[in-house]
Amino acid sequence: MYEGVVQDLIDELGRLPGVGPKSAQRIAFHLLQADPADVRRLADVLIEVKQRVKFCSICFNVSEEEQCRICRDPRRDPTVLCVVEEYKDVVAIERTREFKGRYHVLGGAISPIDGIGPDQLRIRELLPRLADGTVVEVILATDPNLEGEATATYLTRMLRTLEVRVSRLASGLPVGGDLEYADEVTLGRAFAGRRSAE
Repeated sequence: MYEGVVQDLIDELGRLPGVGPKSAQRIAFHLLQADPADVRRLADVLIEVKQRVKFCSICFNVSEEEQCRICRDPRRDPTVLCVVEEYKDVVAIERTREFKGRYHVLGGAISPIDGIGPDQLRIRELLPRLADGTVVEVILATDPNLEGEATATYLTRMLRTLEVRVSRLASGLPVGGDLEYADEVTLGRAFAGRRSAE
């Protein structure tokens, strides 16, 4: 335990996701030893990001404008909508340069243990985007874990009544992986999602 403001800094840093007590302490002492101009620049960016960044009014991705650059881009395919859990998922998919459609960010996944149900996600906002018939396919790109599967299952059942094709990202063995180290679920999915050899 440190005195006063130093402990306050460690405590605040420790509240960040993925930052444990040791990392929080390390970051705090790095900031204490850093040049004051560097710390001021960090503080200014933190304040600016809270003031300027908002959520896209269409897809709920992060944006500095009313609509994000993806929703404003007329070259994107409006007939395909990729549903993701978080904003970081949009970045991950964009890095592949494979997807040319649009997105819908749910803001999380269904997790009863954490008290997160469908009403806490942006599912209600998804339905109007599908109402006019422009979207012909919805790709569910939720995480391949319990919460992601629960969310995908819920959305699949909900979207079944609409005139839209619902697909799920393929999952299975990673490139360079060994069969003996694959868990049963991953290996099972690899078998279920197999395709013909060419």
